[in-house]
Amino acid sequence: MNAAPGDIHRILDIMARLRDPQTGCPWDVQQDFASIAAYTIEEAYEVADAIDRGDLPGLCDELGDLLLQVVFHAQMAQEQGAFAFGDVVDAISDKMIRRHPHIFGDVSAGDAETVLRNWDAIKRAERAAAGETDTSALAGIARGLPEWQRAVKLQQRAARVGFDWPGPMPVIAKLHEEIEEVRVEFDAVAADPHDSAAQDRLEEELGDLLFVAANLARHAKVDVGAALRRANHKFERRFRAMESMAEAEGSALASQSLDAQDAYWNRAKQAEREP
Repeated sequence: MNAAPGDIHRILDIMARLRDPQTGCPWDVQQDFASIAAYTIEEAYEVADAIDRGDLPGLCDELGDLLLQVVFHAQMAQEQGAFAFGDVVDAISDKMIRRHPHIFGDVSAGDAETVLRNWDAIKRAERAAAGETDTSALAGIARGLPEWQRAVKLQQRAARVGFDWPGPMPVIAKLHEEIEEVRVEFDAVAADPHDSAAQDRLEEELGDLLFVAANLARHAKVDVGAALRRANHKFERRFRAMESMAEAEGSALASQSLDAQDAYWNRAKQAEREP
């Protein structure tokens, strides 16, 4: 299995050996597309996490893990006679050339927005050529996306045909409106916890609230996933600091009252502000 550094055939050969029914790895051999899909999604998130942390050595490692997922799926497809890794490479190469006529053809595109409009038009033409009959501006948005990401894509598509708020201020007003509607449904559920219709309305209103929050982030040109990852990291950092403070004072955080825990939270926040 000698290969030059960076030779893609090395990892292809490794995967083929791992999947060999007689001499391969028992775990790898028993996998299928469905069982590997979750790992593919997980590896994509780990790539995003390395980028978020500015960890370039880690990014190199995580990109390798993500590439392995592509190789794994391609190997399974090849075993079924569907396609091989080379077909994946050819397909994406052809697609990139086809969807960048302003680079590889004679189409003019002076800014990124024009590029996106052209990209969408080409995708629609591709879907039509493949026999798809859905002509909606929202066609082709994958249902397997994380819902926050799908929400933003739906909003972006609608905005490209003019259905959009003119700026962030109306979105903020809508956010306040949705918060009030959520409050009303919380009151309804509190009045009768067994009212399934009220619980269903609460879920719907909370969904509307999150959808508008995603729209506000889009208007701010803030990536929802990156913003939420940042909030998660901040919460984790401060909560761990709270635990350390309580432990340093000889007690467990779980044994403290909510007021005491809130005081630790404020101390953790203050500590972050100090130079």
